[in-house]
Amino acid sequence: MHPLFSQASELTHDVIGAAIEVHMDKEPGLLESIYERCLTRELEVRGHLVQSQDKVIIRHKHFEREDPLKFDLLIDKCLFVEVKAVETVHPIHKAQLLSYMKLLDIPLGLIISFNVPKLTKGLSRLILPGANLE
Repeated sequence: MHPLFSQASELTHDVIGAAIEVHMDKEPGLLESIYERCLTRELEVRGHLVQSQDKVIIRHKHFEREDPLKFDLLIDKCLFVEVKAVETVHPIHKAQLLSYMKLLDIPLGLIISFNVPKLTKGLSRLILPGANLE
């Protein structure tokens, strides 16, 4: 099992609760950046560390380079959150999040789309392959 899997799994409940709070206050129809800022603030108020950029080592064949990686939210260094304002989460959204999870070795990720009448309809949970295996 991934060493951060249990922590990330427990954290998803608080993150979803914070997202529901933002969704009830702001409702659908705004830009992703507004939801992202509001969710960041809601999570910080709840005592979580929220990052939106980190450095990553890119390795390919005999090439290695450190580059900044821009992502929506990394909560407490164990859970990625991609904020969307779309009616439908497409496979490419999931592929992008999974790529970020692999690059930074993060066991869990959430895609939260705020452009839905009920937030639970806009949630997707992704697990890094093998992260939840003993």
